[in-house]
Amino acid sequence: MQWPSKDVLYTVIFGTETPAGRRFDLALIVVILLSIVVLLLDSMSSVRTHIGGTLYILEWTFTLLFTVEYGVRVYCAHNRLAYMRSFYGLIDVLAIMPTYLAMFIPGANLLLMVRLLRVLRVFRILKLFRYAHEANVLLRSLNQSRRKIMVFFSSLFILVTLFGSLLYVVEGPENGFTSIPISIYWAIVTITTVGFGDITPQTPLGRGIAAITMLMGYAIIAVPTGILSAELGREMRREYDMRHCPQCDKTGHDKDAKYCKYCGGGMEPKPEPAAEQTSE
Repeated sequence: MQWPSKDVLYTVIFGTETPAGRRFDLALIVVILLSIVVLLLDSMSSVRTHIGGTLYILEWTFTLLFTVEYGVRVYCAHNRLAYMRSFYGLIDVLAIMPTYLAMFIPGANLLLMVRLLRVLRVFRILKLFRYAHEANVLLRSLNQSRRKIMVFFSSLFILVTLFGSLLYVVEGPENGFTSIPISIYWAIVTITTVGFGDITPQTPLGRGIAAITMLMGYAIIAVPTGILSAELGREMRREYDMRHCPQCDKTGHDKDAKYCKYCGGGMEPKPEPAAEQTSE
């Protein structure tokens, strides 16, 4: 059987435009997910007791498959050094190292969860980079609201410190509030409405303060959402204002509008985001 040429291997392994390339990448993602399932099962002592040997064999099978795949990628890459230094190249080699390290360092195989990062290849396969423009809108909104959110979290930190210190004084170590950091932990859990229940106030005054803390948590939990929503709305309006009609020169059109809503003239097509460039 003749070994495929480097160009054919490159097209199949690195490309996503051909049917063979898409099938290879989808099969690779299935194998990656199966290896993660094996790792999850191996972390369960009850499962490992019954089928630990089978899981061990499967893990080494997956590791050898990924080792061969990485070697073939290096072999057929147009620029081997660029691939080995790229994000995907580093993730590919990190995905196979833990199993070999586990031979010398016990427990190192738990680092195999890094293989889950290889599933990021699905973005290339399914062409999800077409939505990069919408993602940039969200990122710009987060960036514009960062100062407001920092002020909010600073105020929240002061608030939980205040309530935590107050409960430490009122309840004391005999009721579980053994230190101010532990009391601040209680305040964070309470004000975020998580409510683990591992520490609870016992005195009437402590319970009254806890009730105020809970109500305040419901009142402020929507603040960062409102900040981000406001900035997101501004970004979306800015997107609308960027599109103008070449006939009447009016702005405020939807990004997918084909005709002007004022004069009915044809709109200039919105340029598509540039295709993804990879160093692989």
